[in-house]
Amino acid sequence: MPRTARAAVGGIVYHVLSRGNNRSTVFHSAGEYAQFIALISEAKDRVAMDLISVCLMPNHFHFVVRPLENESLGKWMQWLLTSHVRQYHKQHRTSGRVWQGRFKAFPVQDDVHLLTVMRYVERNALTAALVERAEHWHWGSLQWRMSEKTQIELTPPPIRMPEHWAEYVNQPLTAHEHERFKQCIHRQQPFGEQQWVKRTAQQLGLDSSLNPVGRPRRLA
Repeated sequence: MPRTARAAVGGIVYHVLSRGNNRSTVFHSAGEYAQFIALISEAKDRVAMDLISVCLMPNHFHFVVRPLENESLGKWMQWLLTSHVRQYHKQHRTSGRVWQGRFKAFPVQDDVHLLTVMRYVERNALTAALVERAEHWHWGSLQWRMSEKTQIELTPPPIRMPEHWAEYVNQPLTAHEHERFKQCIHRQQPFGEQQWVKRTAQQLGLDSSLNPVGRPRRLA
């Protein structure tokens, strides 16, 4: 598991991402989405985990989670993905990798920054132009929040959500927000206010994620 997952501390919120191997399609039908959701529910029974937001896409997924114990995020994800790979190979009569290496995760400050991450996750199908409105996507927590019959139990975030949440989610992200997410996902860098980011990076041993990208300039 990636360093972020090994260093995961209980009580901290994380954005989690995993992609299909070579970005290949993983979920080929409504039934396969439903089976994966059932595995998520079983994983929650095995390892305690607050599931705040979800979006399952054809070749990847996004979670916003809060592990309740130290290092439980890695255990939770290992069981979930290993169980899914076995199920996938049995159904498709295949072998080899289904998911692209190790999953990625970065810590999220549980204030307005968390709402931004939840919005990013729950509008993912809209961003990919798979639906006209984010709540139309069946395999994401935005639709589940608006339905009387949710597909899986969600944990309310530790910050009050805007009253008109669906309208907020459907608003486009700014170029700056997209760039921040890209950087945090690629480098597994904490997402939040500057001082919180520095403290959290130090606490979790992620100081290198804050270093400038590229080789240091040579001295004359």
